[in-house]
Amino acid sequence: MVGSVMTVIETSRLRLRPWFEYDQTAFAQMNADPVVMRYFPAPLSRSESDALMARLQSLIDQNGYGFWALEHKRTHALMGFVGLNDQLIDSGFPVTPLTEIGWRLAASYWGKGYAPEAAKAVLQWAWQHLDLDSVYAFTTLANQPSRRVMEKIGMSDTGMDFDHPKLAHDHPLARHCFYRIARPESY
Repeated sequence: MVGSVMTVIETSRLRLRPWFEYDQTAFAQMNADPVVMRYFPAPLSRSESDALMARLQSLIDQNGYGFWALEHKRTHALMGFVGLNDQLIDSGFPVTPLTEIGWRLAASYWGKGYAPEAAKAVLQWAWQHLDLDSVYAFTTLANQPSRRVMEKIGMSDTGMDFDHPKLAHDHPLARHCFYRIARPESY
């Protein structure tokens, strides 16, 4: 655990913070949007979304980091999430154990540079607070928007494409790319 202090990461426009009960409605709307969820197996029901939010906060409580709620500083609107997640040695990914960086934003916030801005801040936090040599990211091969974010934050495709361990091998989203960024020498 990084510490018992509540982690808040800020950029000029954004705040990454713990989850609060009042986030549930906006989070559920985002997770129910078929456009947002097009690269996931299915949109989430309200109960599935609420359970996911509870799991995300539980992991933050347990580890001191996780997929934090992403808030617009000026409007205080929940935009989605960005953060870190650990994958264990037997998780089925090409390299394990690993720490991944990931994001999901409501469609109204796409194309404005918010995901790379928040992801860069999360990477900076990770290099400062966690003893990591690398951070990884993955997505289904067709998810070009997410792959662009990976590249904008300095990640490189490892070429180690794999079938996601939680999807059937014949599922249209099963094949994933695997990106990596190494810890900068300056940390």
